[in-house]
Amino acid sequence: MKKANRFLAGLLALLSASGWAQAAFEAPPAGPVAQPAKTVVFIASDFRNGGAMGVYRGFEEASRKLGWQVHLEDGQGLKTTQAQALTQAVAARPHGIVFGGFDPDDFAPQVAGAKQNKIVLVGWHAAKDPGPTKDLFANVSTLPVDVAKMAADFVIQDAIARQQPVGVVIFNDNQYAVANAKTEAMQATIQACKGYKGCTVLAVENVLISDAAAAMPGVVQKLAATHGAAWTYSLAINDVYFDAINYPLLQAKRTDIRNVSAGDGSAKALGRIGAGISQQMATVAEPLKMQGYQLADELNRAMAGVLPSGLQSRPILVTTELVKTTGNRGIEATLGFEAAYSAIWARK
Repeated sequence: MKKANRFLAGLLALLSASGWAQAAFEAPPAGPVAQPAKTVVFIASDFRNGGAMGVYRGFEEASRKLGWQVHLEDGQGLKTTQAQALTQAVAARPHGIVFGGFDPDDFAPQVAGAKQNKIVLVGWHAAKDPGPTKDLFANVSTLPVDVAKMAADFVIQDAIARQQPVGVVIFNDNQYAVANAKTEAMQATIQACKGYKGCTVLAVENVLISDAAAAMPGVVQKLAATHGAAWTYSLAINDVYFDAINYPLLQAKRTDIRNVSAGDGSAKALGRIGAGISQQMATVAEPLKMQGYQLADELNRAMAGVLPSGLQSRPILVTTELVKTTGNRGIEATLGFEAAYSAIWARK
């Protein structure tokens, strides 16, 4: 009972830190009315990234309310494809372009062309930290370090409750600054292992998000052979790694390994966590739909010639218990952001 109580106390602390316990939503500051008849292009880093697609769905809905035309492009997880999509977007001269999960630093010629044509650039997970950057009017994101620490702390709390060692493998995609920031923070948190002994980072595995489905069976086989029973937990920078891990773990006879993701709360991840039968026991989700609305609002502010909103969204620790509580309404159902943004854009 004491072990369970310690875990429950730790879980409640993490939920409170995520902002979910209060179901809090920081309303956007007053802003301009809808700037009508705009055309915008959303370039997703990879359609296989559930976070990018979740944000796009919110962005597309918000753009409809603003009266905009939206074009969607798939970067396919490849810089060559992303560069081609950006080149075509700049040539079309839309009013705005969204970097949906990839960094503009890798595309200097296209960014220069956009600036020359006065195309507004915003991003989601397009830089290490939220807020304006040298190239982006605004980067919409939680703080990656907060997301990563929340995921790693949850692993430690779970291990304390179970009185078992923490032997962690971290899955990263090192082509993204956000992913590297998360990985470094998770590694540091596990190594510090506050309140518990026996925490080890066994490996940091670099697996491209675009290759995860094909690569994970071989990667799991290698890790199981190398680390054996010492491997007790997995952490990842994105849910996509756990889309493809259950069967390989079953083949390796390692159904005891527990998985936690530091982003982004994809529909697939929420489904399997909610069912309570997956080895993924939690994800630290982004409020994806709300972030899609914020992207549209930041573009609207830029087009109206005002400053960025300065908003920074907070992550949500999603467990089986939370999904059961929210049910079919979804984890963003009570936040109220749709009405808040709609009121700003419709203001007379």
